[in-house]
Amino acid sequence: MLSMIGYAVGLGNVWRFPYLAYKHGGGAFLIPYTIMLAVAGLPLFFMESSFGQFCSQGPINVWKAVPILQGVGITMMLVSIFVAIYYNVIIAYSIYYLFASFQYPLPWSVKDCSSTAYNITTASLNVTSENQTCQNEFSAGQSPSEKYWDEVALQRTSSMNETGPVVWHLALCLLLAWILVGGALFKGIKSSGKVVYFTATFPYIVLFILLVRGATLEGAKDGIEFYIGSKSNLTKLADAEVWKDAATQIFFSLSVAWGGLMALSSYNKFYNNCYQDSIIVCVTNCGTSVFAGFAIFSILGHMAHVYQRPVSEVFFSGFALAFIAYPDALSKLPISPLWSILFFLMLITLGLDSQFAGIEVIATCLQDAYPKVLKSKRGIVTTAVCIVLFLLGLPCVTGAGIYWVNLIDTFCAGWILLVAGLLEVLGLSILYGGNRFIKDIEMMIGTKSALFWLWWRACWFFITPVVLSIILVWSLYTFTSPTYGSVAYPDWGISLGWCISAFCLIWIPIVAVWKVYKASGGPWQRIKAACSPTEDWGPYLECHRGERYGTSGATDKENVLPECTVRCTLDKSIC
Repeated sequence: MLSMIGYAVGLGNVWRFPYLAYKHGGGAFLIPYTIMLAVAGLPLFFMESSFGQFCSQGPINVWKAVPILQGVGITMMLVSIFVAIYYNVIIAYSIYYLFASFQYPLPWSVKDCSSTAYNITTASLNVTSENQTCQNEFSAGQSPSEKYWDEVALQRTSSMNETGPVVWHLALCLLLAWILVGGALFKGIKSSGKVVYFTATFPYIVLFILLVRGATLEGAKDGIEFYIGSKSNLTKLADAEVWKDAATQIFFSLSVAWGGLMALSSYNKFYNNCYQDSIIVCVTNCGTSVFAGFAIFSILGHMAHVYQRPVSEVFFSGFALAFIAYPDALSKLPISPLWSILFFLMLITLGLDSQFAGIEVIATCLQDAYPKVLKSKRGIVTTAVCIVLFLLGLPCVTGAGIYWVNLIDTFCAGWILLVAGLLEVLGLSILYGGNRFIKDIEMMIGTKSALFWLWWRACWFFITPVVLSIILVWSLYTFTSPTYGSVAYPDWGISLGWCISAFCLIWIPIVAVWKVYKASGGPWQRIKAACSPTEDWGPYLECHRGERYGTSGATDKENVLPECTVRCTLDKSIC
């Protein structure tokens, strides 16, 4: 449960949701957000967690249910690989800022210039003549925290064309991040399951502390009102962009279609109540986003008070919020290093437990593919994966590293997941059969009434596919070439991004064609065979297969039966 909460609750809850709420009418944004949770987030989350738990397999082998779609599992694994590369770089940024926070004053802090009227933009800087001392605190339109982020932390070059040398302090922080991930996952789900007791709960403690502290600061009320108070703009609900962003945020913040939910749920006991888990995790995830918004905006409200500017002029999103705006705000508080240490510890733990599941996807897929060779070598597999991904991540800690991070995020963690999610729900509800899938779920959680399944049937057969299709088409229609701030990407960079997307997606048609080719019979028989479950599809352990799957038998009964007997002896409730 904590692993799935840690996987779903990530950095996006802290830095993306508050920005979207601010952008789309404050509290009014919660209306489409909640509706999209019900029609897109929960149905997919429940489907994936049930799917993985039923067959106890990772995101590739689960598609024995619909072999023609096994390429979807490969796409999920490849996306997890690319995302793991840059996600650990973000954790490395947080580790660097954590170490930098053990200084007083904080290295990005500046004297209090609140008595001076000034206006900072990315293009120009105006300082009144009454207090020219503030001139030294800002340069070239940058606040000290911006200057520190660009010139000290990143040592950022002018564009992606100029790679620059490896930034060694970031490379060492990246190495430390991978050591933490590898150490936590060395013994597989057993060791990571213990680590998440800390990494999944600590962010809530820090958010609560920051909220209490922020609420006592001058200007906090203005920040919270701006976030979700009297300035809520219900007219925004007529804008299609609001609904698209709400659905996208739900889809990505729950981490559906990444493969991680299947990998984690594959370790559940067969009779675990995956329905209850899905409700708890989804509600916790969305509640965390709303709660984090209060903590963020209370301190940004204080920052606006100090600067004597509207809250809208001190707000940033993404990297700028986490590594420019928030550190700047924390530097204005008493005992600023303490609050900065807590904030970056929170970012590290938020990132790590999401990263654990991403690496779990890769390791689980490898072990499922080569069970005889790799099943007993979990530590070696995890170590090898971490070393390879660390080396692949080194370009992301050069002077042009932030451009690479932004590029991979744009082309990998975007509409590819919409394609995978859409194929997943269509494959299970149409090719495999939604009613058949419901019977599989009832083998685990018990028989439910037709009324219970009415909503889930409506979502899986119609509502969710339609919503995902609309979001996908709208995302592609409104796609614009990525930029980092005002820096545009070169043509070769954009082309490389599309190549990464194509590399992830191309396995879906390749595997589909291969499965049809390997089948026997005429063209229609081949397609029908490729769309039908394999002979060994079903619950992994023989004692769980029952009458519906008992005749086909498991793949490796010699190994499965003793394991099943031992588990049934230890825990009668699972049999």
